[in-house]
Order: sequence, then structure tokens, then C-alpha cells
Amino acid sequence: MLSFACDYAEGAHEKILQRLIETNREHLAGYGSDHYCESAKEKIRKVCECPQAEISFLVGGTQTNAVVIDAMLRPYEGVVCAQTGHINAHESGAIEYTGHKVMGIPQHEGKICAGELEAFLKCFWEDENFEHMVFPGMVYISHPTEYGTLYSKQELTEISNVCRKYKIPLYMDGARLGYGLMSREADVTLPEIAELCDVFYIGGTKVGALCGEAVVFTKNNMPPHFLTIVKQHGALLAKRRLLGIQFDTLFTDHLYFTISAHAIEMAELLKQGFRERGYRFFLNSPTNQQFIVLDNRKMEILKKSVSFSYWEKVDEDHTVVRFATSWATTKEEIEALMQLLDEIGNLS
Repeated sequence: MLSFACDYAEGAHEKILQRLIETNREHLAGYGSDHYCESAKEKIRKVCECPQAEISFLVGGTQTNAVVIDAMLRPYEGVVCAQTGHINAHESGAIEYTGHKVMGIPQHEGKICAGELEAFLKCFWEDENFEHMVFPGMVYISHPTEYGTLYSKQELTEISNVCRKYKIPLYMDGARLGYGLMSREADVTLPEIAELCDVFYIGGTKVGALCGEAVVFTKNNMPPHFLTIVKQHGALLAKRRLLGIQFDTLFTDHLYFTISAHAIEMAELLKQGFRERGYRFFLNSPTNQQFIVLDNRKMEILKKSVSFSYWEKVDEDHTVVRFATSWATTKEEIEALMQLLDEIGNLS
């Protein structure tokens, strides 16, 4: 069975596994106060060109979003995001479970635009009844988005400017940040993200780690007693070393960027193969997620040999599905998929 359903199907990069074995018997302090966590933080500060960054390691994306958003919002505030944003569509109400409303605004291939964001915030503050409403207290974006699309530096700058005008933080979900940074169409760098966002996280779970996300507060703005808040959410690992060692490895010798670039190379091969065979793309994604419109009959045949993700219906006869490459995808897997497509094509 070929696997293109997601980018976290495999375990971890071999260098991470080797480092975990090498450090396994070391006696280290708990809860992230070990020297591997400190080393990882320093490497992240350096690559972000943000010496004042405050960094915390959490286990997974939904956990990270719930903890960070809850910690940064006041009890009467909600978070603004695209209607297709992960926290609004695919996190099972995790944010609402913390007591904060998710406030969806229009999306354009997964992205929000600064003009519509400002109009939304302006409308709130001009409403004479705003004291009786949920206050917009944060803006959430993801890069790449749920559709694999990217914010340009100009778009990100404009959104950041709106947030600063209204004095609310801009939070970037970076579950697949490596794949965004290494895309051939990327024009925003990690230091620029650190400059324009108030908080973001560097995803490890989907980019070579067994688990783990590195939250980066960029403006000396980590909420007071954040460690305690993390623990209140049941999100504080006693053996936080497991996260620190993984990120220390990912940010040694550019491993994070090298394996991310590999996923993009595999995605480009996959995209080329589908295009050469006349398949229609739902949209143009420059990252590791590719959205293909499949004839339902061919989709059912392909399902027998390939795993991929259902996305949405186009009409009664066609469905949008997602094929995702990862740091572990091989050229041989792409070639095997193309062979299957050729066989299905010959059946029609």
C-alpha cells in the first residue's frame, strides 16, 4: 500500500532516533530544564535571528494551538481566523473547549486578506453593543495553509500591520513551516516571520520528528508563568528532553531545512506526474500538499492500492483528494504511484 495520506505517517528521521538512543541513559533534569532543550532554544533563536525569543516545547499541533491561544487571550476574547483555518475546521472544537470562540472570516485558497481582516475588526469596534460581544483578541493564520498555499511577505506584512493597529497578537501555526520555507515560491524567511508575528511555532511532528512543536514568542511576550499554564492544560512532559533533543538535532547542520526541501522536491515530481497524465488540480499548491480532482470511479480503484485524504466533493462524479509528500517520501514511491495511474488510465 502506497501512503500519501499525510506527512506524519512515518516515525522520525534516523538522525533523531540515533540521538535519542545516544542520550537515552543520561540523567537529565525534568520539564525542559536540561541542556539539550537550552541548546535547541539557542539554535532556534539563531536561525530566527531573534535573540530575545522565548521558546517552549509542546507535543502536537492541536495541543499547541489550544495552549497558546488560551494563554494569550483574556476570558472574554476570541481568535479570528480563516473559515478553513485548522482551529476552525479540524481541531474538534479544541479552542472552544478552552472557553474561547473561533471567529471565522472569508478565506481565499486558505488565506485571509488584510483588508477583510481590518473590516471585520473595524465593524466590531464601531458596533455600539461591542461590550456584549466576544472581543477579537488574536489573529490566527497557518503557513502553509490548509490548502498548501503560502503567504507572501507583502501579505504577511499587511496582516501584521492590521494586528498592530488594533493591538492584538498575530499567531502563526507552523505545523508544516519547513515545507513552506523551502517551497520554490516562498518569499518570506524565518527571520521575517519572527519579525512580523508575535508568536509562531515550528512544526516537528510533520517535519521529521516523532512528535513536537517549538513555540516561539518573539516580542518578550511569553505569558507570565507559561510553564504553569502548560501544565494546567496537561501538556507539560516530565521528560521534555525528548522534545529538546529532537529539535536540537533538527537544527543541527540544517537538517530541518534539508529534509523539508526533499519533501518539496518529491511534491514537484508528483505534481509533474499528475499534470503529464491530464489530471486536474483543485488549486495550485507550491508545497507538499497537492489537491487533485479525481473521477469517483478511478478514485475507488486507486483506493485499493494507495492511501490519500478525502478533501471535498466537486460534483456527483468528482472528488477533491489530497496527496501529501513528506521528509520520508521516496522517488520510487512516486514512480509506483504513476505506474498505477497509467494502469487505471488504460482501463478507461
